[in-house]
Amino acid sequence: MKAARILEYHKPLVLEDIPVPDIQADEVLIKVAACGMCRSDVLLIDGFFQGYGDIPPPVIPGHEITGTIEKVGSVVSKAAGLEEGDHVVVSPGWGDGVCKHCQVGNTHICPNVRWPGFGPYGGFAEYIPVPARYVIKVAKHLKFEELAPLTDAGLTPYRGLKKIRDAGGLGPDRVIGVFGIGGLGAYAVQYAKLLGAGGPVVALARNEEKLQVARRYGADHIIAVEGKSSEDVGKELKKATGQDKFDAIIDCSGATEMMQLAFSRLAIGGHYADVGFIGDRIDVPLFPRVHGEQTFHGSFWGNNADLMEVMALAAEGKIQHTIETISLEDINENIDLMRDNKIVGRAVVKF
Repeated sequence: MKAARILEYHKPLVLEDIPVPDIQADEVLIKVAACGMCRSDVLLIDGFFQGYGDIPPPVIPGHEITGTIEKVGSVVSKAAGLEEGDHVVVSPGWGDGVCKHCQVGNTHICPNVRWPGFGPYGGFAEYIPVPARYVIKVAKHLKFEELAPLTDAGLTPYRGLKKIRDAGGLGPDRVIGVFGIGGLGAYAVQYAKLLGAGGPVVALARNEEKLQVARRYGADHIIAVEGKSSEDVGKELKKATGQDKFDAIIDCSGATEMMQLAFSRLAIGGHYADVGFIGDRIDVPLFPRVHGEQTFHGSFWGNNADLMEVMALAAEGKIQHTIETISLEDINENIDLMRDNKIVGRAVVKF
């Protein structure tokens, strides 16, 4: 099969022909139809994750995976309802099944988790073996290139906003800020409208083209933050919504300066969910967080239940996409574009 692999960190991916992987008895072999390109792929190639754990090469990146079942393992239960030819998406976090997080369904934060695209097999290849319990059947009328990014870019902000909602942070009188309108932020705007109980949604970004995407997907207001102080942003926000701070923030960037801006604009009793990590350190005053009783939610990817809910929304036509399809041969060129923040929406490798 064709595959794009990391043979050495900080170097371009190498396109190679390698054997199609065997599957274990409890796995299925997926013929990859499409795989989304994520900022995390760039971070992986650039060695970011080596600071948190050893991922020895060769590595096949790509974790936003959809395709068809090519082969079903011998002990996969009939109750799973999986057959050759089924259209599926791959759930991102493969847990050990026995830890306290797996026991309540949060397999993606299992301490012994395996993630596709962060090891020997990933979506930048024509085939991938996947434990049968981590594939989800999807409606065949949905396009593969639109399904792929929903497994991360479309899943991650959904879980983050659910956390804010379930903590009581959303409501008709609560202003929601979506910081960073990239691959995740374009979906976050739509989820904020779906889950926000009528609260006004404000999109913030540096790039005007991306802000127009947010406007198209339902943002009530947009604010360009390039070159503006926190006070400038507060004035624009007050003019648009009647208040100069946000009751809820979903941060799809995680860039240091963007997080400092966002925290400075978080209201008393506000909720902040971060799902991005372009940066890796922040320096914010502690006292406003404490006396304002603010809540910070770390939110990482999503579990099977979250992904099934996203797939249901997609099947009902409630999610819109900004997609550019590319070939595997063009992968390195597009990684460079993503590294330079020049991709609007999501680039998707289509096989």
